[in-house]
Amino acid sequence: MLVLTRKSNESIKIGDDIEVTIVSVEGEQVKLGIQAPKHIEIHRKEIYLAIQSENHEAAKTVSLESLKSFLKG
Repeated sequence: MLVLTRKSNESIKIGDDIEVTIVSVEGEQVKLGIQAPKHIEIHRKEIYLAIQSENHEAAKTVSLESLKSFLKG
């Protein structure tokens, strides 16, 4: 893991298209501003994990037969 030190209003770049800016620091809470292309999804980690879990569960409930009939119809 890369660890960087930044102050309020300072940024880091991820590749050419993503910029993360420290908007404010209040106690133990840090507010981040993220500029990225619209096609890149940005989620808090707990939301991302919940989405992955739901997708995994949904994929398990689809039978091979229903997929075949979907592709035929």
